[in-house]
Amino acid sequence: MTTATPGDRLPPLVADAMVIHHFAKSDRLDVLGASVSELSTTHIVAGEVDKYCHLYPTLRSIRELEWLRVLPQDTDEELIAFERWVNLLGAGEHDLGEASVFTAAEIHRLVAITDDRDATKVGRAWGLDVHGTVWLLTRLHGMGKMTLVEICGHVDALRDTGMRLPCTGRELPRWARERRLL
Repeated sequence: MTTATPGDRLPPLVADAMVIHHFAKSDRLDVLGASVSELSTTHIVAGEVDKYCHLYPTLRSIRELEWLRVLPQDTDEELIAFERWVNLLGAGEHDLGEASVFTAAEIHRLVAITDDRDATKVGRAWGLDVHGTVWLLTRLHGMGKMTLVEICGHVDALRDTGMRLPCTGRELPRWARERRLL
């Protein structure tokens, strides 16, 4: 994997509930809105996140975020793909959100952003481009949109909300370099 260079653009992304929930919980949704040019989610994920909006003082509904596109997934092609992803990932409450994100990634050629390791393995095995939050932050750094100090701070803020990330902010530079993300 190559690192991003200043001026590069992120590909269009679709994020799952875990990502959006923890950015909202850490009061860092503005980071996503200001840094990512094309971010989508699905109506299933929006419903999952909106259940917890009472916990976020600055957010009534993620559907109100101007920079976040909520995909309805109501075409026959999307419904068939969604059924296949449900069969691959499971039908639990959170599995449905990931299945909808993977459906969007497949149908609309988006990069899926999730920090669910099991779902990531399945998505990649079936040919999807799937990455996690640390990948996203390191790409933003490589594009010159954030400093290394900022992304380390975001990692720690997200971990403080209970988000399971593979490293702490302090560990991030070494961890990311070992994986050629920086």
